[in-house]
Amino acid sequence: MSDSPTVVVAGAGLAGLVAARHLADAGADVTVYERRPEVGGRVRTRREDGFTLDRGFQVLFTGYPAVRRELDVDALDLRGFRPGAVICSTDEGTRSVLSDPLRDPRSLVESAFNREVTTADKLRTLALRQDLTGRDESWFFSGRDTSIREYLREWGFSEKYVENFVAPFYGGITLDRSLATSKHVFAYTFRALSNGRIGVPSEGMGAIPEQLRASAEAAGAAVVTGERVEGVDPVGGASGDVTVETTDRAVDADAAVVATDPKTARELTDVDAVPTEGVPSTTQYYRLPATTPVETGKKILLNSDDPSPNVVVPLTDVAPEYAPDGEQLLCATFLGDDARFRDADALAADTREALGAWYPERTFGALEAIHTDRIEFAQFAQPPGVHESLPDARDPDGTVYLAGDYTEWSSIQGAMESGRTAARAVLADL
Repeated sequence: MSDSPTVVVAGAGLAGLVAARHLADAGADVTVYERRPEVGGRVRTRREDGFTLDRGFQVLFTGYPAVRRELDVDALDLRGFRPGAVICSTDEGTRSVLSDPLRDPRSLVESAFNREVTTADKLRTLALRQDLTGRDESWFFSGRDTSIREYLREWGFSEKYVENFVAPFYGGITLDRSLATSKHVFAYTFRALSNGRIGVPSEGMGAIPEQLRASAEAAGAAVVTGERVEGVDPVGGASGDVTVETTDRAVDADAAVVATDPKTARELTDVDAVPTEGVPSTTQYYRLPATTPVETGKKILLNSDDPSPNVVVPLTDVAPEYAPDGEQLLCATFLGDDARFRDADALAADTREALGAWYPERTFGALEAIHTDRIEFAQFAQPPGVHESLPDARDPDGTVYLAGDYTEWSSIQGAMESGRTAARAVLADL
């Protein structure tokens, strides 16, 4: 084998781009093939009439170790949300702020007088924060697992706190308002929220994979878009250990990294452990004249009563660049399978009704839905115990490797970490 092994990466999502960069940095001859005309996988951004529309509501956690390692966060020009959220009741027509007084002193008074959350629950939250921030990285995603709901019950949190705050807040993160998701996801994201901030790049979430692409290309990797990988043969040919077939060519290489979506990864590698049960999400974007301001203090609005919408986010309150002058951009996230099949006008009506109840002094007749993302597979399902059964980077036959959040856990952190893990496996084996 030559001193510079040849590696093909299938898929230019976060995992594939991170793998390509690490491989190229180590001297490998790397080519990435992506079926779409743009990179990013599930993290993409489109622009329409001056509005910046991410593919579903997504944010970047700066507290994720892989984010700090793989990205130049300062170069992303991040627009940050303030810690906590605004708890809103459609039934009672109220909204109240709940924040972390250690990270957001400006909300101390509002949070202290929040009647939706008891003092005991506030103190338990601080104790939980101290416990999780002190944990070593190896503690997470190991040991006994249970649901988020059961984990919070063991900590002694009240049902009211769980239903009014945790269910909508973590319903937005895990897309599971029932809180049946693995407690490992809760613990890891809770620590990340405590150790960093969340935000969106001024140019949209698509700026993240664009930066990763630039880093991979600077290291020497070639990124080819608009060309789909259709087959991976671990037996290979005379000039390589594996043959990769794309829509345009057949490529012999020393190794291949499959970093596609889960369904395609299973088809290409025959690894049955790749999870293909997806959790859906529906996000609707709205334009609203700036003359009807929705002020939240750069916080997310949580619907404590209903998952339709689960959260409403005044995006331009955080990132003014997301809308043209004189306009606001808001988005709402709806959970469950039913939302994917409901009429866009009906979804918009739910959002208008919710905003009208939370801000009774204003009218929202001018709120106009401009785009609806109906995402069938926003995450893979993560019930308790699932992470023990996820595939390893080396599970495919031959010198074929897996990279994707489905080898770690469903998140930006999981995707980026999986890319580095796959690259290390390739380099160690070759």
